[in-house]
Amino acid sequence: MKFAKNVSKQPRKKRKAFYDAALHERRHFIHAHLSRELRESFGKRNLAAKKGDRVKIMKGKFAGLSGKVVGVDLGKGTIQVEGAVVKKQAGKEVFVPINPSITVILETERKPEKRTEQQPAAKAEEKKSA
Repeated sequence: MKFAKNVSKQPRKKRKAFYDAALHERRHFIHAHLSRELRESFGKRNLAAKKGDRVKIMKGKFAGLSGKVVGVDLGKGTIQVEGAVVKKQAGKEVFVPINPSITVILETERKPEKRTEQQPAAKAEEKKSA
Protein backbone atom coordinates (compact mmCIF):
# COMPACT_ATOMS: atom_id res chain seq x y z
CA MET A 1 0.00 0.00 0.00
CA LYS A 2 1.35 3.44 -0.93
CA PHE A 3 1.27 6.38 1.43
CA ALA A 4 2.01 10.01 0.72
CA LYS A 5 5.42 10.85 2.14
CA ASN A 6 4.60 14.45 3.04
CA VAL A 7 1.45 13.66 5.06
CA SER A 8 1.66 12.62 8.69
CA LYS A 9 -0.73 10.61 10.84
CA GLN A 10 0.48 12.23 14.03
CA PRO A 11 -2.12 14.53 15.65
CA ARG A 12 0.51 17.06 16.76
CA LYS A 13 1.74 17.48 13.18
CA LYS A 14 -1.83 17.74 11.84
CA ARG A 15 -2.57 20.43 14.44
CA LYS A 16 0.61 22.29 13.50
CA ALA A 17 -0.31 22.09 9.79
CA PHE A 18 -3.74 23.51 10.61
CA TYR A 19 -2.31 26.44 12.57
CA ASP A 20 0.46 27.14 10.05
CA ALA A 21 -1.78 26.95 6.97
CA ALA A 22 -1.81 29.97 4.66
CA LEU A 23 -5.08 31.87 4.13
CA HIS A 24 -5.66 30.42 0.67
CA GLU A 25 -5.39 26.92 2.21
CA ARG A 26 -7.65 27.81 5.15
CA ARG A 27 -10.55 28.28 2.74
CA HIS A 28 -10.90 24.47 2.77
CA PHE A 29 -11.53 24.55 6.53
CA ILE A 30 -14.74 26.56 6.17
CA HIS A 31 -16.64 24.16 3.93
CA ALA A 32 -20.23 23.34 4.85
CA HIS A 33 -22.57 20.65 3.52
CA LEU A 34 -25.12 21.59 0.87
CA SER A 35 -28.85 20.93 1.12
CA ARG A 36 -30.23 18.13 -1.08
CA GLU A 37 -31.56 20.55 -3.69
CA LEU A 38 -28.25 22.41 -3.97
CA ARG A 39 -26.35 19.12 -4.04
CA GLU A 40 -28.18 18.11 -7.20
CA SER A 41 -27.72 21.47 -8.93
CA PHE A 42 -24.01 21.89 -8.02
CA GLY A 43 -23.05 18.23 -8.31
CA LYS A 44 -21.00 18.60 -5.09
CA ARG A 45 -21.51 17.64 -1.47
CA ASN A 46 -20.05 20.79 0.12
CA LEU A 47 -18.93 24.34 -0.61
CA ALA A 48 -17.02 27.00 1.28
CA ALA A 49 -19.39 29.11 3.38
CA LYS A 50 -19.55 32.66 2.08
CA LYS A 51 -20.94 35.92 3.44
CA GLY A 52 -24.59 36.19 2.36
CA ASP A 53 -25.31 32.43 2.19
CA ARG A 54 -28.35 31.21 4.15
CA VAL A 55 -27.37 28.36 6.47
CA LYS A 56 -29.05 26.16 9.06
CA ILE A 57 -27.20 25.16 12.23
CA MET A 58 -27.63 21.44 12.89
CA LYS A 59 -25.95 20.92 16.30
CA GLY A 60 -25.25 22.69 19.55
CA LYS A 61 -26.94 25.49 21.45
CA PHE A 62 -28.32 27.10 18.29
CA ALA A 63 -29.47 23.87 16.58
CA GLY A 64 -32.37 24.48 14.21
CA LEU A 65 -31.58 28.17 13.75
CA SER A 66 -31.33 29.35 10.16
CA GLY A 67 -29.94 32.70 9.10
CA LYS A 68 -27.56 34.49 6.79
CA VAL A 69 -23.80 34.26 7.18
CA VAL A 70 -22.72 37.65 8.53
CA GLY A 71 -18.98 37.01 8.56
CA VAL A 72 -16.29 34.44 7.85
CA ASP A 73 -13.11 34.18 9.93
CA LEU A 74 -10.46 32.25 7.99
CA GLY A 75 -7.96 32.65 10.81
CA LYS A 76 -10.11 30.75 13.28
CA GLY A 77 -12.01 28.66 10.73
CA THR A 78 -15.43 29.86 11.91
CA ILE A 79 -18.47 31.72 10.59
CA GLN A 80 -20.93 34.12 12.24
CA VAL A 81 -24.62 33.50 11.61
CA GLU A 82 -27.41 36.06 11.92
CA GLY A 83 -29.41 35.24 15.07
CA ALA A 84 -26.66 33.20 16.78
CA VAL A 85 -25.83 35.85 19.38
CA VAL A 86 -25.02 35.94 23.07
CA LYS A 87 -25.75 38.87 25.33
CA LYS A 88 -22.73 40.07 27.29
CA GLN A 89 -22.81 41.32 30.87
CA ALA A 90 -22.78 44.96 29.74
CA GLY A 91 -25.80 44.31 27.49
CA LYS A 92 -23.96 44.20 24.18
CA GLU A 93 -24.86 41.33 21.81
CA VAL A 94 -22.02 39.53 20.03
CA PHE A 95 -22.06 36.85 17.35
CA VAL A 96 -21.06 33.38 18.46
CA PRO A 97 -18.39 31.79 16.23
CA ILE A 98 -19.86 28.66 14.62
CA ASN A 99 -17.88 25.80 13.11
CA PRO A 100 -19.11 25.50 9.49
CA SER A 101 -18.99 21.69 9.65
CA ILE A 102 -22.18 21.71 11.77
CA THR A 103 -24.10 23.83 9.27
CA VAL A 104 -25.96 23.14 6.04
CA ILE A 105 -26.09 25.70 3.24
CA LEU A 106 -29.74 26.21 2.27
CA GLU A 107 -29.41 29.05 -0.25
CA THR A 108 -26.52 30.69 -2.02
CA GLU A 109 -26.14 33.39 -4.65
CA ARG A 110 -23.44 31.42 -6.46
CA LYS A 111 -24.37 29.58 -9.61
CA PRO A 112 -23.17 26.08 -10.49
CA GLU A 113 -20.15 26.12 -12.77
CA LYS A 114 -20.89 24.65 -16.17
CA ARG A 115 -18.08 22.38 -17.19
CA THR A 116 -17.34 22.31 -20.89
CA GLU A 117 -16.70 19.02 -22.61
CA GLN A 118 -12.99 18.47 -23.00
CA GLN A 119 -11.82 17.26 -26.35
CA PRO A 120 -9.83 14.04 -26.55
CA ALA A 121 -6.09 14.52 -26.95
CA ALA A 122 -6.06 13.16 -30.53
CA LYS A 123 -8.56 15.77 -31.76
CA ALA A 124 -6.69 18.56 -30.00
CA GLU A 125 -3.44 17.57 -31.72
CA GLU A 126 -5.16 17.50 -35.15
CA LYS A 127 -6.39 21.06 -34.66
CA LYS A 128 -2.89 22.25 -33.67
CA SER A 129 -1.23 20.70 -36.73
CA ALA A 130 -3.88 21.98 -39.19
